[in-house]
Amino acid sequence: MEPAGKPKEPKTEKSSQQFTSTFGLVAVVGAVALVLATLFTAWTPGDSPGDQVFQLGFTPGPTAASPGTAVSFDRTAQVVGIVAGHWKNDSGAVCPDGLEESQVNLQIASLVQKLLVEQGYTVELLAEFDPRLEGYQATALVSIHADSCDFINELATGFKVAETMINKRPDKSARLTSCLADRYARITGLGMHSASITLDMTSYHAFGEIHEITPASIIETGFLNLDRQFLTEEPQLAAQGIAAGITCFLNNESITLSTPSALPTTPTITP
Repeated sequence: MEPAGKPKEPKTEKSSQQFTSTFGLVAVVGAVALVLATLFTAWTPGDSPGDQVFQLGFTPGPTAASPGTAVSFDRTAQVVGIVAGHWKNDSGAVCPDGLEESQVNLQIASLVQKLLVEQGYTVELLAEFDPRLEGYQATALVSIHADSCDFINELATGFKVAETMINKRPDKSARLTSCLADRYARITGLGMHSASITLDMTSYHAFGEIHEITPASIIETGFLNLDRQFLTEEPQLAAQGIAAGITCFLNNESITLSTPSALPTTPTITP
């Protein structure tokens, strides 16, 4: 006979408790796995948690689809910033007869805003040193300028475009730039004057002020000397070229030329 002590629990009850405990553990592990799977599905290589927060709030341009693949989105959620070069700061280039670059820039920028708003996009017109540029978050930012009034030689004609070099998503800015170069050249008929792209463009002050993942480009729409007639008499055409470049980026449209440098260029200027 065994000594008296704590009664033994029936084996059937112990087995039932083990089954319940095991089932509960499996359920918890399954739930955790489901959450992790959801997070990894939403994450794409190169994205950081900060990027994900930005995406949830701003719905940036196409990220999942490859270039040329049509995407669907709410256009009003796509915020586009347009900087009118030198506006509310200084005149920019000034021609002998008093024509100011800032006037030309503002007219074209305002027309770009109008064209995009008519298509349903949310567009913000910004001044050169607009206080909103600090940490500015948008689907795309484009700064509009024009080149010198000085006569250099007969080859000083055409446009140029450059992207930010300090962006966290250089591929997005590069694609925005390529879209602008492709559409602007096709619509305006102007050649790409890539030989005269300067540090003032690639190191443009606004590039260092905006949010680090806002795709950004700067475009010089033409020379105020040899391209003056086009810029002052056909600003609508210049605006159409820029607006088409922006929608090319927003809609993830195909471009024939992968990089601006592949475009026909105006020969290098020799002062």
